[in-house]
Amino acid sequence: MQVWDTAGQERFRTITASYYRGSNGIIIVYDVTDRESFDHVSYWIKEIDRLAAPDVCRLLVGNKTDLTEKRAVTTEEGKALANQFGIAFLETSAKDNSNVEDMFNQMAAAMQKKGGASTAAGTSDSVPLKPSKPVDNKKGCC
Repeated sequence: MQVWDTAGQERFRTITASYYRGSNGIIIVYDVTDRESFDHVSYWIKEIDRLAAPDVCRLLVGNKTDLTEKRAVTTEEGKALANQFGIAFLETSAKDNSNVEDMFNQMAAAMQKKGGASTAAGTSDSVPLKPSKPVDNKKGCC
């Protein structure tokens, strides 16, 4: 699994299109303590719909759940937005590592279910490895 973190920054908007095209899965992450980051989720999902393969696996993730006192976006709002776009939803905390492994496992399982061993274009970036012949480890010169 190759992961690109563009952090939703403006300077990445022009290059993200090329990453969408070859992706088997895309995780959209927003900060649960930042209403503005949540408000931008719809834009990113529409960009994915426009530029990525129609069957790309998508997952909406609310991060920073460890900052409960600073929460600006409820779990229910995250679920509702995910339901609106028909995508899976999960909340995590990268700081305390809650649900981070689950997030990657959920994405990997979804990609595997859709046959994610190949890219959206139907080609593979991997190289099949053939078993090598055993090396003859003779001692000495003869």
